[in-house]
Amino acid sequence: MEKTAKIYIAGHRGMVGSAICRALEAKGYTNLIGKTSKELDLRNQQAVTEFITAEQPDVIIDAAARVGGILANNDYPFQFLMENMQIQNNLIDAAHRLNVQKFIFLGSSCIYPKLAPQPLKEEYLLTDSLEPTNEWYAIAKITGVKACQAIRKQFRKDFVSLMPTNLYGTHDNFDLKTSHVLPAMIRKFHEAKENGHTPVTLWGSGTPMREFLFVDDMAASVVFALENVLPEHLYNVGTGVDITIKQLAETIQAAVGHTGDIVWDSSKPDGTPRKLMDVSKMHALGWKHQVELQEGIQKTYEWFLANIDSFKQVKM
Repeated sequence: MEKTAKIYIAGHRGMVGSAICRALEAKGYTNLIGKTSKELDLRNQQAVTEFITAEQPDVIIDAAARVGGILANNDYPFQFLMENMQIQNNLIDAAHRLNVQKFIFLGSSCIYPKLAPQPLKEEYLLTDSLEPTNEWYAIAKITGVKACQAIRKQFRKDFVSLMPTNLYGTHDNFDLKTSHVLPAMIRKFHEAKENGHTPVTLWGSGTPMREFLFVDDMAASVVFALENVLPEHLYNVGTGVDITIKQLAETIQAAVGHTGDIVWDSSKPDGTPRKLMDVSKMHALGWKHQVELQEGIQKTYEWFLANIDSFKQVKM
């Protein structure tokens, strides 16, 4: 890929999109374009078509999505299903019709069945039922994966899908109503520390196991996919290592410096019991994560402290 190639990053202001922009700039790419949601509503097919027609990007990286944790997915199922399909379908269709040479679609490990064998292999897609608490988002992302696969199969175009595990890092969402588990814990432990190390109540039993990938490592995988022609349509992106939610909580508690109690509210849902990615396909091609969890949590907490008055808020 030429360093002057025009690359459109959809969702360039989000946690993932901004990390991709930083990674591309660090590699010397000089022709990056992005539009805010106010400048371009990706749910509007005509607006997307007109934008792609005018800009004629060589590459589109789709890091735009309606995202949130268990609570947000459960409370807003229609928005999570419909808006994600609108965003990705408009981008994928315009990229195909207007002959964009490369398309990188980003999804999530929640596309895999709730009780699929562990670790999750790419071929487990659509082999069983999904986790009910986030199936709306998962179904939308599955349609994106299949659309890219269909274009690749029918038209031999370089459309590829990357499915990351749970992502976290700088520029994350720390709104307790809509955030994912790791940033929510950082905020809860921090606020409890500020309030005299009061107890922190967390959802579930603490026994589910989760895998976490620092967002800069995800960005590096996108650059890898950009600079190489990947032989298959779907790749998992993760560390290949998981921990219990209880271990995660204790790691974050130590990083934040909170010394109070942790209370587990077992009346709240645990979600999927385990969700570990098989990342052997990406490893075989030459990509591997670089940031381990403890280091990543420390970097994320430092960013949180530096931006505590202005971190991203998601409004439904």
